[in-house]
Amino acid sequence: MSKVNKKSLIASAIVGALTLAGSNIAAADALTDLQKSEAKIFSDAAKSQKRVDSIYEQTIDLLGEYRITVADAEVLKGYNDHVQLMVNDQKLNITSLQEQIDYIDTVKQGVVPLMYKMIDALEKFVDLDVPMDIERRKERVEGLRTVMANSNVPVSEQFRVVLEAYEIEAGYGNVFDAYQGELDLGDRIITADFVHMGRVVLVAQSLDFKNAWVWNNNTRTWDELGEEYFKPIKDAIAMARKQLPKNLTKLPVFAAGAK
Repeated sequence: MSKVNKKSLIASAIVGALTLAGSNIAAADALTDLQKSEAKIFSDAAKSQKRVDSIYEQTIDLLGEYRITVADAEVLKGYNDHVQLMVNDQKLNITSLQEQIDYIDTVKQGVVPLMYKMIDALEKFVDLDVPMDIERRKERVEGLRTVMANSNVPVSEQFRVVLEAYEIEAGYGNVFDAYQGELDLGDRIITADFVHMGRVVLVAQSLDFKNAWVWNNNTRTWDELGEEYFKPIKDAIAMARKQLPKNLTKLPVFAAGAK
């Protein structure tokens, strides 16, 4: 081999070695790039997975809230239906109450005039009746008129008071009672003791026990009595006041139809 050829071979070997070295360097660079790309892909994938996991968790939470909302909505609907039933019932009650109020107003229109007629009738009855405890009875009638004129007293209470007055008047027919009051004899007025047995008899006696009278409801006058009645009337007054035990006594009684 010539000297020139040896040099050529050496040069070729050097070129080949450089070429191989260059190829190895290029391959290493490509591998590094590939590794970087894979690492980036993995990193991006991990980030994407985190976002997916976060979205999934949010979705689960929203689903839970949705189910709770649906359940609450069903409960609320049930409650609203119940409330609506009560509202409907209250409307019926209001309608019924209004009808009753309207009826009460109608009843009042009839009851109020009736009460005035009852008071007028009671007043006339007292005037025509045996005048036992007459002043108190007249005051009671006037009290009824005062009650009727009081706007603060409801109609029901007014009616109750009128009925109560009638009951009291009815009770006088069964009362054995004595009281002190003014006796109008026409020409003079004196203080006397009175005693009555229901509406059967009403007598009066002067405080000195020296005079006695009996009420004559036919003539509407006081008839004077004789001395034989002084003690019996005195005893009757004492018995009515529970100062003596009740016993038989002599009192003047007008026969039915007598004048």
